[in-house]
Amino acid sequence: MNETLTLWSGNVLPEWVDYNGHMNDAEYARVFSNAVDALMEHIELDEAGRQHHQYTLFTLENHIKYLAEAHQGAPLQASILILDRDAKRVHLWVELKDDSNQLLATSEQMIMGMSNETRRPAPFPLIVEEKLANMPHASFNQWPKGSNTLIGIRRKNQ
Repeated sequence: MNETLTLWSGNVLPEWVDYNGHMNDAEYARVFSNAVDALMEHIELDEAGRQHHQYTLFTLENHIKYLAEAHQGAPLQASILILDRDAKRVHLWVELKDDSNQLLATSEQMIMGMSNETRRPAPFPLIVEEKLANMPHASFNQWPKGSNTLIGIRRKNQ
């Protein structure tokens, strides 16, 4: 099992609950977005850091898997693991769990560093690179089950 870094926690708000009585799928995306915002703070790309470096992160791709229901008021925590990275991109695995440590959903994301001046991809500032290097990483053969999968209907051979 890979170590993850918990960066966000909160509770399922009443307005997040849909007509099925559990957290709406769009709200899972909100929570995962909040987790990436918390990551940005952790790597010193909070508002002051973005201004200072004239740098930000964009999400290029996000694949959410819904594994269990979350109900109104339920405590949640989101943890992050780095699957891969280069000079300007990070491949993230984000897990959303409840207070009993049940895995509710996962989000596999590709994020890219962007210059605010050019609005083009750019290498991470040194402090950001250092912070990323000190976060939990997984080698390819240790990636979590369910990562790096394709979406599609699985059919039995006929």
